[in-house]
Amino acid sequence: MDKTNSKIITLSFAIAGALVGLVVSLLIKAFSGAFAVVARASDSDLIRHGVPLLFGFGVFAFLQFNPRIVAWADEVVVEVRKVVWPSRKDTTAMTMVVIIMVFISSLIISTFDLFSGYVVNALMR
Repeated sequence: MDKTNSKIITLSFAIAGALVGLVVSLLIKAFSGAFAVVARASDSDLIRHGVPLLFGFGVFAFLQFNPRIVAWADEVVVEVRKVVWPSRKDTTAMTMVVIIMVFISSLIISTFDLFSGYVVNALMR
């Protein structure tokens, strides 16, 4: 495994662990508003801050020290490095095409909606 790949993989696993910790923290906050038991438990700093931290570190450790997951992540990084990304000019041109097509589609759909509204109103009278 390349040293650069190793750094990217470790950083990715750390970000995944941080996201899991954030989600657990938000779930504790949300459930404390809905359930009295969780509200009483979340008054403790250990529950409010320690549990998300433990979950985050647990996910990081599970990902970082599992050889099969590390091998898979290394293959992913190698494949992503092979991708030929479009140039800024191509990306800008494709974005403009998408914006124009969305605008044209919205005009067509709005026209059909307006026309069908008039037809339904005329039939209802």
